[in-house]
Amino acid sequence: MSTGKAEKGRVQQKQRTRQQILTAAAALISSGSRPTVTEAADAAEVSRRTAYRYFPSQEKLLTEATLNGVRPAIEEAMAAAPTGDSIEDIEARLVMLVHTVQKLTLRNEALLRTMIHATVLEKTRGAPKRGTRRLEWIELAVGGLQRRLKPAAYERLLTGLALCIGIEAFLVFRDIRGLSGPQATEASEWLALTVLRATLREGRHER
Repeated sequence: MSTGKAEKGRVQQKQRTRQQILTAAAALISSGSRPTVTEAADAAEVSRRTAYRYFPSQEKLLTEATLNGVRPAIEEAMAAAPTGDSIEDIEARLVMLVHTVQKLTLRNEALLRTMIHATVLEKTRGAPKRGTRRLEWIELAVGGLQRRLKPAAYERLLTGLALCIGIEAFLVFRDIRGLSGPQATEASEWLALTVLRATLREGRHER
């Protein structure tokens, strides 16, 4: 086996092992527990030493397992949303995305707040950015507009919508505005539609 193939095999094995631990932790979380790294390792039938290399703390394990568990729910919701490129279909997809993400954010708020704390600290040490999956979902919802909008307007739309969903929006709505969870979700939906409609008014290509 060549060196390149061997290295690729090791990387893939590490990814499988990491996912195995996350899957086991997510199953334990779904059953109502807050697994330690040791408990997740045992459930995944992975050595505890290996598990701690991937997840040095319980907080990191819990937050990543939670995110790993909510992604399929978001992708399932998006798959059930309208698929057309009409403005009505795009608005419906966007509302579906925002509603689903914020509902799951509310359900996992405590863990996601922990994630924010951890990632802010990691950022100071040059850790890679997070949130790329969120941008993929947003583009899935509004990508049909790319050819209708000026490039700068489309990029500005993605930027604005990135502020409308996720735990960061909840921090503003809950902590600064004092909204309840359902009120924060409703505010996120309203804000996303407002950003979208403003972009459509201002950023279309001239005919």
